[in-house]
Amino acid sequence: MPSNVDEGHRTVPTPFGKALVQLAEQRPEIVGMSADLAKYTDMHIFAQAFPDRFYQMGMAEQLMATAAGGLAKEGFIPFASTYATFAARRCYDFISQGIAEQDANVKIIGGLPGLTTGYGPSHQATEDLAIFRAMPNLTVIDPCDAHEIEQLVPAIADFNGPVYTRILRGAVPMVLDEYNYRFELGKAKMIRGGKDVLVISTGFMTMRALDAAKLLQKDSIDVAVLHVPTIKPLDEATILAEVNKSGRMVVVLENHTKVGGLGEAVAYALTCAGVSSKFHHIGLPDKFLDAGTLSVLQDRYGISRNAIVSSLRSWL
Repeated sequence: MPSNVDEGHRTVPTPFGKALVQLAEQRPEIVGMSADLAKYTDMHIFAQAFPDRFYQMGMAEQLMATAAGGLAKEGFIPFASTYATFAARRCYDFISQGIAEQDANVKIIGGLPGLTTGYGPSHQATEDLAIFRAMPNLTVIDPCDAHEIEQLVPAIADFNGPVYTRILRGAVPMVLDEYNYRFELGKAKMIRGGKDVLVISTGFMTMRALDAAKLLQKDSIDVAVLHVPTIKPLDEATILAEVNKSGRMVVVLENHTKVGGLGEAVAYALTCAGVSSKFHHIGLPDKFLDAGTLSVLQDRYGISRNAIVSSLRSWL
């Protein structure tokens, strides 16, 4: 079973690639790019459908970022795909100077976000959100599932400006359709209510938050889940409104280092607003993670479904 799909969830194959092809049929200005990883970011589907609009840049992520900025200046909308770790670490200066500073209309697609591979630190993008949150002009997104990926593709194409979004590839869980969820750029959404705990989550950790809420309901523990797909700009108004509802412990969940991601962004917003609440944070440690079997690693670092349930029970 794919690493980010827990037992009991439906899956959809390659939602990003299919959504991009569907959109590109009506939007001739969309072009696809890959740094030798089209098959592993689901960009190969676009390449097959539109070979004349696809650019294979080879193992040259910096070149891809610079070329994407140039294409955007000529009126195209490039979707430039690679692994999240390569986009954040290898391309930072090129994205900063060639895309973000120019406010170029480029969509950077980062696969293998956070701890979704057992290949070790070279492939584990544990700090990409922190890196890109610090870049001016850049919108930063971490979607939950296939349902959200299908909706965010046209949304970011309609948005005029540079975007970095994590994606999940291959067989991707389908969860949020059961909650009549609609993605809106820059908006946090309450997925389910609850009086005991408010979980503020992003990425596929929202899937695990919802699973944990169902398991804890059996113990009469009522967990609310607020999904925050857009990390920057952060929907502080919705977050503050929910935290201000009295009597709930606040827990932030993210598939990212605890340094510089959603947890710190939420804590900063609460502090600046003078809001006090019992606060906990589930994320990856500030260290280079081990290589190994992914299910073991996610348990070890506390982001598996069982680990989340255990943490919430202990804090309550």
